[in-house]
Amino acid sequence: MDIVIYGMVTSCSLALMALGFTLVYGVSRLPNFAHGALYVLTGYLAWLLLKRVGLPYPVAMILSLVVTGIIGAAMYHFVLARIRGMPISEIIASYAIGLAILEGMRWFGLRGGTFRLPPFVDGATELLGVSVDFQRLIVVGLGVVMVGLLWLFVSKTKLGLALKGMAQDERAAMTLGIDSDTMAVVAMALGSMLAGAAALVLLPLGSIVVEAGYHVLIMAVAVCIVGGLGSWNGAILAAFIIGFAQILTWKYFGAHYQVVVALLAIIVTLIVRPSGLFGRQKELEERV
Repeated sequence: MDIVIYGMVTSCSLALMALGFTLVYGVSRLPNFAHGALYVLTGYLAWLLLKRVGLPYPVAMILSLVVTGIIGAAMYHFVLARIRGMPISEIIASYAIGLAILEGMRWFGLRGGTFRLPPFVDGATELLGVSVDFQRLIVVGLGVVMVGLLWLFVSKTKLGLALKGMAQDERAAMTLGIDSDTMAVVAMALGSMLAGAAALVLLPLGSIVVEAGYHVLIMAVAVCIVGGLGSWNGAILAAFIIGFAQILTWKYFGAHYQVVVALLAIIVTLIVRPSGLFGRQKELEERV
């Protein structure tokens, strides 16, 4: 039962990490390699507002999410919009911005494991004979809620339907009067805020460290490649596949092999099915 319960927790954690990356790529075809940096930045901002400024925890979380969303929108408006359509340049530029954010936080004093966000609820309980702390149960609950709210947003609201239309067929959406750049800005802001929301839920389980940005980026890319770039359903399914694979690896081989599982998942997927489980990229029909 510990494999089942902690597999669910890990899978929901991976889904939360990857949702923002998937949203941005699905709508604008931009690989946001600053995703992990925005994750850590949100946690660090929340910590500063909570510990240094003295704001209440909910206010600190909301303000940090708003700031992260503004930064994401500014990234597209001032940098990525000028190189959109050039995949290599998009990757280099977004990764460079992410490096600048992460190393900037290190320069401003984000070192060691002394920076911690308090859990939403202290304590633990026993579930099916397995001890689980309340924060991990909140991760599972909020993961389900966020996926449901995202589905309602893209299916039931005018803005969400515009984003969905842009993801399905950009040219057709533009002929209906949907502005591509506006939708890309919205997607970057929402994707950045989703990365930040994942940070606020997951970082109370550990410390706020710069290295978490690189880890989250690797996990988000692994989930999106296995599920299919731009596919939200594929990302959720891939999160569960990788999540349970990591828990099994941790159980029988050791925790330090968990990242290896994610990297192997990327390699195997690119060899066997380059478009991923639900991806719509053209499959390789022949090899030269």
